[in-house]
Amino acid sequence: MRSAINIGMIGLGTVGCGALSILQENGDAIARKVGCELRVTRIADIDLDRERPVQFDRSILTNDAYQIINDPDVDIVVELIGGVSPAGRFIMDALKNGKHIVTANKELLAREGHSLLVEAGERKQDFSFEASVGGGIPIIRPLKIDLAGNRIEEVIGIVNGTTNYILTSMSQEGEDFGEALAEAQKLGYAEPDPTNDVEGHDAAYKIAILASIAFTSRVNVADVYHEGITSLTQRDTSYAEELGYCVKLLAIAKDRPNGMEIRVHPAFLPKSHPLASVNGVHNGIFVRGNAVGDVMFYGQGAGPMAAGSAVVGDIVDIARNIVCGATGRIACTCLDEKPVLPLGETITKYYVRMRTTDMPGVLAGVAGVFGENDVSLATVLQKTRGRGKNGQAEIVWITHEVKEENFRRALAKIESLPVVAQINACIRVEE
Repeated sequence: MRSAINIGMIGLGTVGCGALSILQENGDAIARKVGCELRVTRIADIDLDRERPVQFDRSILTNDAYQIINDPDVDIVVELIGGVSPAGRFIMDALKNGKHIVTANKELLAREGHSLLVEAGERKQDFSFEASVGGGIPIIRPLKIDLAGNRIEEVIGIVNGTTNYILTSMSQEGEDFGEALAEAQKLGYAEPDPTNDVEGHDAAYKIAILASIAFTSRVNVADVYHEGITSLTQRDTSYAEELGYCVKLLAIAKDRPNGMEIRVHPAFLPKSHPLASVNGVHNGIFVRGNAVGDVMFYGQGAGPMAAGSAVVGDIVDIARNIVCGATGRIACTCLDEKPVLPLGETITKYYVRMRTTDMPGVLAGVAGVFGENDVSLATVLQKTRGRGKNGQAEIVWITHEVKEENFRRALAKIESLPVVAQINACIRVEE
C-alpha cells in the first residue's frame, strides 16, 4: 500500500484555488475514500505574489511548470491554466514522463484532445476532464461509464452560465442585451471581454467534447456551427413569453443515421421542456439514450468550488486507480468516424419577426413565398404599428418543422419583396 499520492498543480487561479481548498478541507475524508493521503507537493503559477483566497505553504510555489512535469515524485499533474498553448505542450510532456492528467481545459480538449487521449491510452495512463463541461455537474463520467450501455441519441444543454444569466434577465426583468450584459459583468459572471461566451465559442467547445463521447466519434470543433446572442432583443424574449416559450442558448448534438448534427445557437424552447427552468448562471444538460430514456443533469455551471469539486473528483478517481493498479482503463472513446452534417440538412421549426408595409395582401404574399419553398406555417401574429401610406406592421411567424436550406431559400426571397421593410429576427424553435 502507498502512504501518499503526490499532486502537482499547474495554474492557481479561480478553479485551482477551489480545488486546493477542497483538498485541504476534506482531506481526511478523501484519504479514507482513496486508501492513502493525497498531497499537493508542487504548484506552478505565473504570478507568485498575488493574494489568494486559500492558505498554503508558499515554499511549494514556482513559476516553472517543468519543476512539476519533471519531478519523478509527482503522480498526478492537474492543468488549470486554460488555452491551447502552452497547456497542450505541458500535458503532452507530462504524459511522456509517466504522469496521470486532470484538466478543466475545454478549448484544448475540443481542439487537440484526441491526440492527448490517444497518447494517454497508449501509455496506460489516466486522463480525466470532468470540469471541462458543466462546472460541478457530473456529465463526462456518466456518459463514459453510467450510460455506456446506451446508444445516446441526443445531448442538448445550457452549458454557458454567462449567456444563461443574460437571457434570464432579458426574459424575467425586461432588460435589453446591453443592460443584462453590464449587470453580468458587474456581478463577475461575465468577463470584461465577453466574446467567448456571448458569441457561442465556449458552448461550441463543450458540445464538441460531449458529442465526441456520446456518439463515440471524433468531432472537429471547426465543424460545429455556432451563433451567439448579441443580436437578440427584449422584444423577441417578450414574443417568446407570449407564445409559451423561453429563449436559451442551446448546445445541441443529435446522432442521425447519416452523421452527427452539432450546433450552438439561441432557440425558443417550450416552457414544458426540462431545460426551460434552468435559469441564472446554472447549467443543465439533457441526455436521451435508447435504453435509459431521458435524463437530466443540473447544477452550478461555474465558480471556484463547483469546478473545483469536479477537478477533485477526477483526482480521487485516478488516485483510486493508482492504489489498485488499474490505471489506463478508459482511453479515448472515439471509435467511429462519423461526419458532421451540413447545417442546411438540419430540420427544425423557426420563429421569424419582420416589419412590412401595413396594407392588404402582405400576409398572403409572404405566406405564398413560404409555401413555394415547402415551408409550412404554424402560427402568425400581426402587430400593427401605423396606418396610412407609410404605416408599417410587425409580423411574427412560427413555422412547422422544415429543412434549413428550404427555410433560408424562402427567407432570401421574402427579404427581397418590396412590401418587406426588414427581417428583424430569425430564431430556431426546438421542441
